[in-house]
Amino acid sequence: MTRLDGRVERGNRTRRSVLARTVEIASVEGLEALSVGRLATELGLSKSGVFALFGSKEELQLATVREAGRIFAERVVRVVEEEPAGVGRVWRLCEAWLEYSRGRVFPGGCFFYEVVAEFDARSGPVHEAVARAQRDWTAYVERTVAGARDAGELREDTDVPQLAFELVALMETANGIAVLRAEETAYRRARVGIAARLRAAAVEPERVPETGGENK
Repeated sequence: MTRLDGRVERGNRTRRSVLARTVEIASVEGLEALSVGRLATELGLSKSGVFALFGSKEELQLATVREAGRIFAERVVRVVEEEPAGVGRVWRLCEAWLEYSRGRVFPGGCFFYEVVAEFDARSGPVHEAVARAQRDWTAYVERTVAGARDAGELREDTDVPQLAFELVALMETANGIAVLRAEETAYRRARVGIAARLRAAAVEPERVPETGGENK
């Protein structure tokens, strides 16, 4: 049993090290850039050992999407879990996302921004996993906005899906421009836009930062 447990733990460590590298590669080059041979060479592992962990390139891609989702949840979603429902929580969520992109949690910026563009017009399990991750994120933003409306901090007539769509669009545009141009001005502009949109919908606009983080 001890020997078996040791093998399992070594396998788990190897799997974690492989996925730590695959999310980096995919965020820059896309999921199609992943290969057993490349990972074995870069990490000093045997090709058979890497293949045994995943069984196919598709499963490697799916595991990479799941790992990226775990990291994303840790760095963005969990940051706001203790925040009470309201405009402040919406703002904090947007800030956490922009910091996730700006801080290059993944070398290529937002992991899902990269792979959505890669798999948006395709079909199959990887497409479905990527689409599900995108839907889950949008739904979470919508719930956060709805929570602020239900708490009485956004106007009752707030169109929740529309506001959530606009906030996500501002964040993703900032990510795309910042990665493409290697500059951070886009993050400031996104904060200004997010703050303006929230102030327009807020019952008490003064609850939203006036400058939208202009000095950050």
